[in-house]
Amino acid sequence: MAAPKYKRVLLKISGEAFCKEGGFGIDIGEARSIADQIFEASKLGTEIAVVVGGGNIVRGGTLSQGGINQATGDYMGMLATVINALALQDLLESLGKPTRVLSALPIHSVAEPFIRRRAIRHLEKERVIVLAAGTGNPHFTTDTAAALRAAEIGAEVLLKASKVNGVYDKDPHTNAKARKFERLAYLDVLNRRLGVMDVTAISMCMEHRLPIIVFNLRKEGNIVRAVSGEPIGTLIGEAMAGEHAKTAKR
Repeated sequence: MAAPKYKRVLLKISGEAFCKEGGFGIDIGEARSIADQIFEASKLGTEIAVVVGGGNIVRGGTLSQGGINQATGDYMGMLATVINALALQDLLESLGKPTRVLSALPIHSVAEPFIRRRAIRHLEKERVIVLAAGTGNPHFTTDTAAALRAAEIGAEVLLKASKVNGVYDKDPHTNAKARKFERLAYLDVLNRRLGVMDVTAISMCMEHRLPIIVFNLRKEGNIVRAVSGEPIGTLIGEAMAGEHAKTAKR
C-alpha cells in the first residue's frame, strides 16, 4: 500500500453530513458511511483529527433569529456537536478503530477535555480524535474551530468535507453555468466572498499557511483520495507568482 501524502490531517465535517439531504437528526446509514471512509483513510497510516458540526440537530444562528440569545443558541449548537461526535466515535470503534472524543466544553461523563498535548498523543498512538463543541466559545463557527485545531495539532492540511465537489464561482445547484475552481489563493476566497468557510477560518489558515482541500464527502472513497494526494475538489493555498484563480474546463 502506497504511503499517504499527508501524515496528519484535520477533517471538517458539517452536521448536515450526518443526515439525508434536507433531513434532520442522525441517519445511521449516512453516519456509518462517514465512519467507513475515515477508517479506510486511517489504514493508510494517516493520523486523523475530525471536527464535527451540529447543524443536523441545532443551528445556533437559526435559534437566535427566533428570539433566543445568540450566545445561548451557540452553546446549544456546541452540545449538538457532542452528540454527533459520540455517534461517530461509536461507529468507528465498531470497526475496530480506537477513537477519542475531546470536547472544548467540560463534559467529563462522555468526553475528555481538549488538551493540545493529549490530543497529539492520541494521534501518535494511532487513535482517531473527534473534536467537539467548536472552540468552546459563542460567536465562533466550527469552521473556525477546525482552522484553530488544525494549527494547534500541526496538521498538514485541512480537509473541508462538502456536499459538492469543490468550490464554484456560482451555486452549482441553481446555475448550470457555474464553474469549479481547481485552485484558489486564500485572498481569492476572501475577495470573491465565495463563502467556502467563514472569514476568520480562511484568515487563520492563510496566517499559518495551512492548505485547504474542499471536496465532496458523499462520493465514497474521497477521504482516502484526499489523504493520498489525488487531485480532487478544490485546493486553497498560497498564490504562486503570477497565478490567478484557476477554473476547471467545462
